[in-house]
Amino acid sequence: MLMNKPTAFDDYVSDFSVEISERLHQIRTLILSIAPEATESIAYGMPAYKLFGKPMVYFAGFKKHFGFYALPSGNKKFKEQLLEYKQGKGSEQFPHNKP
Repeated sequence: MLMNKPTAFDDYVSDFSVEISERLHQIRTLILSIAPEATESIAYGMPAYKLFGKPMVYFAGFKKHFGFYALPSGNKKFKEQLLEYKQGKGSEQFPHNKP
């Protein structure tokens, strides 16, 4: 999917299909509506958001899902809501075929 190393959000989403790009834009909008003072960048090759200079969340698009990477402590708070999704330490996979 990604051919060149992105340097900004628009660069990042430009290599995805329209459907995946729209989903990534929705995630970005949600993050910035909840934390409007967050700063956006690209880190580890994906969109990254810092709050007060500290990492808050990252996300990445894939063919069949998007990965959401938050602090592991955040996962504990939403443990019950996340049970149906594939998880790792500090990460979840949300399939594109689910809301």
